[in-house]
Amino acid sequence: MADNIDMRCLITLFLSLYCFVAPAQAESASVFAAASLRGALNEIADSYPEDITLSFAGSGTLARQVAAGAPADAIVLAHRDWATWLDTRGLILTDTLVEVAGGQLVLVGPPDAADITAPDAATLIGALKGGRLAIGQHEAVPAGAYAHEWLQHIGAWDTMTPYLAETDNVRAALALVAMRAAPLGVVYASDAVAEPRIRIVYTIPPDTHAAIRYPAAALTEAGRGFVAYLSTPEATAIFAKHGFAQ
Repeated sequence: MADNIDMRCLITLFLSLYCFVAPAQAESASVFAAASLRGALNEIADSYPEDITLSFAGSGTLARQVAAGAPADAIVLAHRDWATWLDTRGLILTDTLVEVAGGQLVLVGPPDAADITAPDAATLIGALKGGRLAIGQHEAVPAGAYAHEWLQHIGAWDTMTPYLAETDNVRAALALVAMRAAPLGVVYASDAVAEPRIRIVYTIPPDTHAAIRYPAAALTEAGRGFVAYLSTPEATAIFAKHGFAQ
């Protein structure tokens, strides 16, 4: 009996020592990211040496979730204004806010859609053939905000408002066109690269809307390393591969 007790004590002591010295399993950092970054960030996360958990949605939705206390370690957005909105609320770690990529706005349609050379309200309505123009929600989704600026620039916003299909994120607008639920959509060039069922019918001049930039920032210390990695040559090459500019 004494031998059995001694053996149990030894086993208990061994397990206690093992648990003490065994390295803790590192938790993955949680990154909130704009929907338009899905393909690029999935590949970048795969190349990053530590585990990353990515969650994608519209930038406005993500920013509001962070402000409401959602647990995220870093965020990558599709518009400077949402990054500023978070920064003014003290939710971004000091000195971690950085722009990691740029973008180009385009008008897309299905593969058989005709090119549009000089868009105005009448031309766009004619090309829709009774359908709607898919864009991100213009008050919350950056691609929708840029589309709003462009349509205002060409004097078409007020006329086009009844012909819009506004979505929760830019990839949803892209999907409407890919599924032929909308004849045309305003998305990023990087979205067009990701979807073979559409084609670019018009490249929207960059001087007709605010510059498209993708800001990233750490929200906790756990996100600092990944945000820094987004500016490395490896990550920059992946962004370029997916149609993003610098």
